[in-house]
Amino acid sequence: MAKVYLVGAGPGDPDLLTLKAYRLLREAPVVLHDRLVDGRILALIRGKRVEVGKAEGESGKQEAIHRLLLHYARTYPFVVRLKGGDPLVFGRGGEEVLFLSAHGVAVEVVPGVSSILATGLPLTHRGLSSGFAVVSGVLEGGGYPDLSTSAKVPTLVVLMGVRRRAWIAQELIRLGRDPKEPCLFVERATTPKEARVLSRLEEVAEGKVEVAAPAVWVIGKVVEVFDVLQKTPQAWALAEV
Repeated sequence: MAKVYLVGAGPGDPDLLTLKAYRLLREAPVVLHDRLVDGRILALIRGKRVEVGKAEGESGKQEAIHRLLLHYARTYPFVVRLKGGDPLVFGRGGEEVLFLSAHGVAVEVVPGVSSILATGLPLTHRGLSSGFAVVSGVLEGGGYPDLSTSAKVPTLVVLMGVRRRAWIAQELIRLGRDPKEPCLFVERATTPKEARVLSRLEEVAEGKVEVAAPAVWVIGKVVEVFDVLQKTPQAWALAEV
């Protein structure tokens, strides 16, 4: 039976693919890919392309993806399962590994650059943040996340939180975060359509911030670095001299 490679596509820019990911995409007879993988990366695929991406709320589709992976693993010498960002960061890659392993299919994970690392922000900037947490804005079945623990982390990164941004901001303020705390939304990071929206937590809570999904949302004092760079682009270089 074939081997399945669980490959991270990175945040969008093809230059951020690992060498191994690039080689596998060029050589794979079949690639099952997510809906939001950048078109420039999909253009690298020479073999059969199968889109298996899910929209928000389509949790039941994961079982169908499992069955497709098993089918192609029994049909081709090897299979690539291509997932945006890193395959094991909010990508349900772990479930696919367990399913395939339970059916006797060998799996190898090829890490990718997660979108949380593509914002250009120093998430652990000395003096501003001693650590960061990454949370999902939506749980399995559409549930709302419990933010009571992550609300206390200096820097908070929210994925899949655009639609619920007002609720998330309100909840974080209720749990004690400063309403004036800076926020940065990075839409479609590292792609030609990248856009950045700078705001305050209270503005998000009041529904005043317009953002388009998909976007990574960073909350914390490290956002001040981006604010400084916007006003004086040379400030970052000078600060490091």
